[in-house]
Amino acid sequence: MGGQYCRKHYCLAVVFTSLTLCVLCFLIYNENIMNERSSKLVENKTFFAKPQVQSPEHPLPSDVCSFHSLSPEDALEWNHMKDSVAWPETPPLPTNFSIHDTSDPAHSTFTILPGNRGGSWHVGDQLEVLVKINDFYGHPKKFGGDFLLARLHNPTLFAGVAGQVLDHQNGSYTAVFPLLWEGSAEVQVILVHPSEAITVLERVTQEQPDRVYFKSIFRSGSVTQTTTCNVCLKAAQQNLCNYTDVRTGEPWFCYKPKKLGCDTRITHAEGGFKQPLKPGEGNLFKRGVNMKVSIRASGISNIDILPKVKGDASPSLNIRPAGYYYQGVWRVIQGTPVKQFNTSTAISQCLKGKVLHLYGDSTIRQWFEYLIESVPGLKKFDLKTLKQSGPFLALDYANNILLTFRCHGPPIRFGTMAASQTRYVANELDSVIGGTGTAVVIGIWTHLSTFPFEVYVRRLLNVRRAVERLLIRAPGTLVIIRTANPKALDLLKTLTDSDWYSLQRDKILRAIFKGVQVQLVDAWEMTIAHYLPHNLHPEPPIIKNMINIILTHLCPPGESFNDATKP
Repeated sequence: MGGQYCRKHYCLAVVFTSLTLCVLCFLIYNENIMNERSSKLVENKTFFAKPQVQSPEHPLPSDVCSFHSLSPEDALEWNHMKDSVAWPETPPLPTNFSIHDTSDPAHSTFTILPGNRGGSWHVGDQLEVLVKINDFYGHPKKFGGDFLLARLHNPTLFAGVAGQVLDHQNGSYTAVFPLLWEGSAEVQVILVHPSEAITVLERVTQEQPDRVYFKSIFRSGSVTQTTTCNVCLKAAQQNLCNYTDVRTGEPWFCYKPKKLGCDTRITHAEGGFKQPLKPGEGNLFKRGVNMKVSIRASGISNIDILPKVKGDASPSLNIRPAGYYYQGVWRVIQGTPVKQFNTSTAISQCLKGKVLHLYGDSTIRQWFEYLIESVPGLKKFDLKTLKQSGPFLALDYANNILLTFRCHGPPIRFGTMAASQTRYVANELDSVIGGTGTAVVIGIWTHLSTFPFEVYVRRLLNVRRAVERLLIRAPGTLVIIRTANPKALDLLKTLTDSDWYSLQRDKILRAIFKGVQVQLVDAWEMTIAHYLPHNLHPEPPIIKNMINIILTHLCPPGESFNDATKP
């Protein structure tokens, strides 16, 4: 009996030791690939190989760096997509402006317009709602630029769909909704920001793109110094450490410590936030007053949707959302119907024999955490890394499942992390083997919100090129892109992560990846359409629907999984 016990635990020890060695080999192999490729680039002198400090005897350029710099190729592409993020021009604020002259949701209204059938609506029709914005005196606004969100929903049916808002640039707007279910439907229109607040958000990004700053610790022996870092810093070259990425050209600078060399940098962390507002401007960002406040209906706010009229040709909708909720389940308008993976068994069967690499911010880390909690056999391997930044690795040895997460490179507003772990997603993608059974999931948006568009454009173009290289060498790889989503706002969050900043980057992301063989998880619409409140990290029912989309793409139609059902 004792011999059997020993043999059993000896076998378990052997299995665990083998598993540990496999993980270590995987990590070492990954590191070697990155080092080998970086070395080749350095030998070819494509970019700076080490942090560079300008020698004093060389002449100094007038501008060391710029938040708006792009390569000629990237600048050309950015010019072609500028229309996608164009926003109606908003007038500058007078020095002593009055909040009473700005948009007020309490004095604004929306009205449901008659449909093509008069006073009745059917499934397949389109609903239009006219929104009129007034100031605090009740006077109509004469120009556009207000940021509105709209949804049509039925709390009883757990149904909802995001509307499209059209700005007529005269103080009035039209919200348009497709009618997709039978029964009651209630209109909700939210003023996220008045147009005057958009003026401020645009100005602070242009005037203070460095309002969020970062810190790094430099250490050698007993000497330790901390300096400020950012995408760009105002200083002569000899006073800067240049950490521009050797492969992507992504810029990153730190002020050079007085007593240490640039190669002694050991950490990266968020440093702080500079208040960018002028007197009185904070009044434009008040919760419950003029930020994320519902607008009341002038007349009815509900309609009854009747069954689809037999014999009616499919209507030509002016808008086509990504999908909608019904009974709490996300249904896509076009494409593969989303399967429901309702148990850990269904999820693990779908993931069996597969590899998932997750790259991005905390909204992608949230998916890693969800999968760990949902699949008991998926065990997180202790890499001795920080809870916020990772990297993380999880294995299900019995089902041959590998799940990884790595945060994107700077700027990233995490707590103190090793500088060696601040890696760019484009570089990480170049080390992915890929192929059938491998999925790559990417989400980069919120940490780049405070910077001018060019910073985000450069980052995503680098990622897109890496995705295209991956799909050339491993065509069977599944690549999934997560979009931005609206969130709860206060003054600080607005000045760093406003939904307006997120919307603009969401539009850029869609423009850059248009035509590329990737799948989108439309977190923007999935959050707006849901009955739960907006959150940077959406609530579990929304995350479950997002994971179901990933698993549906990963496990193609025709494959059968226990407890996985079609909608």
